[in-house]
Amino acid sequence: MPDTKRRALVTCILCLLAAAAGAQESSPELPPELTGGLNVLDWGVIAVYAAAMLGIGAYYARKIETSEDFYLGGRQMRPSMVGLSLFAAMISTISYLAEPGEVMSHGPIAYLMYLASLPIIYLIVGFLLIPHIMKLPITSAYELLEKRLGMPSRLLGSGIFLLIRFVWMGLVVYTASRAVVTAMGLPLGALAPTIMIMGTITVVYSSMGGLQAVVLTDAIQSLLLIVAAIVCVIIITVKMGGVGWFPTQWSETWDTQPVFSLDPTVRVTMIGSLIATTVWWVCTAGSDQMAIQRYLATRDVKSARKAFLINNIADVCVNVTLISLGFALLGFFREHYPELLRATLADEKKGDYLFPLFVVNFMKFGTAGLVIAGMLAAAMSSLSSGLNSAATVLNTDFLPLLLRKPLDEKTKVRHGMAVSAVIGVIIILLALVIENVRGNLFEVTQKTSNLLVSPLFSLFFLALFVKRANTFCAMFAAAYGFVVAIVIAFWDLTGATPISFQWIGITSLLASVGAGVALSFLPWDRMTRNSRVLVGIAAAIPLVMLAGLFIAGIASRSAAAGG
Repeated sequence: MPDTKRRALVTCILCLLAAAAGAQESSPELPPELTGGLNVLDWGVIAVYAAAMLGIGAYYARKIETSEDFYLGGRQMRPSMVGLSLFAAMISTISYLAEPGEVMSHGPIAYLMYLASLPIIYLIVGFLLIPHIMKLPITSAYELLEKRLGMPSRLLGSGIFLLIRFVWMGLVVYTASRAVVTAMGLPLGALAPTIMIMGTITVVYSSMGGLQAVVLTDAIQSLLLIVAAIVCVIIITVKMGGVGWFPTQWSETWDTQPVFSLDPTVRVTMIGSLIATTVWWVCTAGSDQMAIQRYLATRDVKSARKAFLINNIADVCVNVTLISLGFALLGFFREHYPELLRATLADEKKGDYLFPLFVVNFMKFGTAGLVIAGMLAAAMSSLSSGLNSAATVLNTDFLPLLLRKPLDEKTKVRHGMAVSAVIGVIIILLALVIENVRGNLFEVTQKTSNLLVSPLFSLFFLALFVKRANTFCAMFAAAYGFVVAIVIAFWDLTGATPISFQWIGITSLLASVGAGVALSFLPWDRMTRNSRVLVGIAAAIPLVMLAGLFIAGIASRSAAAGG
């Protein structure tokens, strides 16, 4: 093991131990009648899974010779593998727990409309965005922004991506660790050590083997999580003597979810779900390094489009399975533990963890270990992909500016490995503070991931489709989108009725793209420096007013609460 990598991993472990010692997270209490745990066979399944992931990382570490091998797999990866990797990277344990939890607590509408949006998403991404992206000889997606909008826009795009992925990966690690702790009834303080162990294993294999290791482990993990969810549905069906769990009427636990409503306080509508899913996927597939890096790892436009289609097909399979799992869990607990079901679903955060609670109490002969491994697989695939993509951006977009000298290929690879390990430390530390965001996992994900997705995509939209756009347009587009997203997502902090999270992505996208396109019509080439300053002040006034009103509302509520 190279010295640089050894030092990075030692630093990672020391920081994680410090985090574990200082964590304040308490272990959730399990009902007295549900005190099951994993047996030796279950632990054996999990151990074999972890060893396999580390073995793959070690195997591909010996094959890496250039930075292109580490970041893009030599640009010769199979579309089927890349598609499964993209799917596994995006689904994560968040979906694995949030989807059954959302179905049990609020109903299936949001995810049924998610399925309905996938053909629309494929057409937009496959035939509008991918052909433009694949024309460019780039490693980092944000090189495109520099070519069209200047270096400041590239650094802004890279920085936004890193913020998105850091928060998202922190949520992924927290979710998987919380699932294990909740399911097994582990003692107080077990959450942080669980985060430490899972995060360290993922950091090791992803930092060793680069994108080839990440893609292969992602493909294995995506199959594992599908199988694990199907096994759960089969076991519930056997225990209930058939598919009596399938709902034939609207459950009393579900919300009223209309086709459409202009009332922004209605939590979920059918059209709102369709629009929110389409906006998120298009913005992510067209601006996120995790997605673009996988297109670039294929041979051509046709291969990249095929990879994205495979991602969509896998997405359909898993979402149908997870919706069915939500129905099955709801039917099982309603029949056997109705009081527990009502008490659990009354707490937004606890409803997401009925799934792992079922696993360790009602699954035998190693199947519990299989499903827990599936939960860990969903998290680790997302974390490994995020680590690799974030390391790519840092080493391609930021490190050259700091070093200001060319590096040989071996040094670039060593930097990639070391940076991956350091990012892992940051992510695991972030995982310890995610608990503070309100809502169930589905809602928390929407409130965090949507804050910057639309502003980031607006930069790519301007670079690809608005010829008159410049750095100034890009900066204000991102600022408008971000401020609007923050206000919508956390409007309830002012004391007002919360605005549905389904409005975050679309309003942020309209604000950012609208601001960028409107500013692009100004005659920048004929304007003096003073004129540009005046335009900047004028463009900032609406932003300052909106942010000021939002902050004033929060302050007023805090003062009233204090009084």
